[in-house]
Amino acid sequence: MDILRIRYPEPIPSVHDDMPINYDMRYLPDHSPKPVIVFVHGFKGFKDWGYFDLMADGFADAGFVFIKLNLSHNGTTTDQPTEFVDLEAFGNNNFSKELDDIGTIIDYVNAPDFSLPDTEFDRSRIFLVGHSRGGSLAILKANEDMRVKALVTLAAVTNLEKRWHKSVLSEWKEAGVHYVENTRTGQTMPLYYQIVDDYFQHRDRLDVEQAIGKIHVPFLAFHGSSDETVPATMVYDIEKSGPHAQIELIKDAGHTFGGGHPYQERKLPVDVAHIVEKSIAFFKTV
Repeated sequence: MDILRIRYPEPIPSVHDDMPINYDMRYLPDHSPKPVIVFVHGFKGFKDWGYFDLMADGFADAGFVFIKLNLSHNGTTTDQPTEFVDLEAFGNNNFSKELDDIGTIIDYVNAPDFSLPDTEFDRSRIFLVGHSRGGSLAILKANEDMRVKALVTLAAVTNLEKRWHKSVLSEWKEAGVHYVENTRTGQTMPLYYQIVDDYFQHRDRLDVEQAIGKIHVPFLAFHGSSDETVPATMVYDIEKSGPHAQIELIKDAGHTFGGGHPYQERKLPVDVAHIVEKSIAFFKTV
């Protein structure tokens, strides 16, 4: 049986500015109720990056409905879902908006008009998978939304506040904007100070370490020992804050676990294949 790939259905409006949440789905149409995995990309990421389609196929082939989304303010658009062409949206993104986007997708899966037949999915088993900042969001959403029954993170950031250097914050506040370079595209991308204001206004909701300690659903966290972007020590923060969580440090793996964009190979990088295999076995126990 072949995987059914629903590539670009009608976007779902975000609760923020009606910005579109673009997504795709894939599954085996075998008329059996399957758990639903929602995948969350990271900072400067998008749902069709690198090997994400191959990864999605791996989960779908193992008996899951796999949904990937572009967060509404990630800078891509419906017409250009892999390019950062809306830098105003990117600059006005924040963690609260991203969490609400994930909630909107979960609402959609639970809605009577969800586009899959009831025979194909099990809305009582919704799982989250997130990479990098998307891993942080998956942790936060699992803590605040009882509909999430398990989660897997890849190179998750465990303290969002520590990513901002104090020396930068004062200049950022005064200027109202801080610019980051996208080394892949060569773009200089704005981050408006509102993301900092949003964090401190909603600090209880956005405290990842605190959320880890409160989560009681099954939780598996991967990190590469040679991560050049998010320190590998952060996976031990997960172990320390959430003694119920399982962790795995993958030797010599970097932040993207052997992949890049574009990704031309027909099979997953070795480390990602291992992550997918182990995650499938993990979710099958839930």
